[in-house]
Amino acid sequence: MEWADKRNIRLEYIQPGKPQQNAYIERYTRTVRGEWLGQSIFEIIQEVQDQATEWLWTYDKMTQQGHRRHHTHNEIENSHLSSTAGHH
Repeated sequence: MEWADKRNIRLEYIQPGKPQQNAYIERYTRTVRGEWLGQSIFEIIQEVQDQATEWLWTYDKMTQQGHRRHHTHNEIENSHLSSTAGHH
């Protein structure tokens, strides 16, 4: 809160029990669970961190480019991997 105060940023909170007031975060959380987290079993925390970083990078990149409209993250990632196979 101190950081926001110093920058004249007003923080607004959603009401408890009203997740629809923060639809962007709710959709993102549902996407993370459905497309990534719920489909993997992890042995160590480093594996989770590495995969999370890669997933987030791809998700952000594809969202910025408008590719998410008709494809799941896994479809986009598989397409990317296929197109870059053998190009090292």
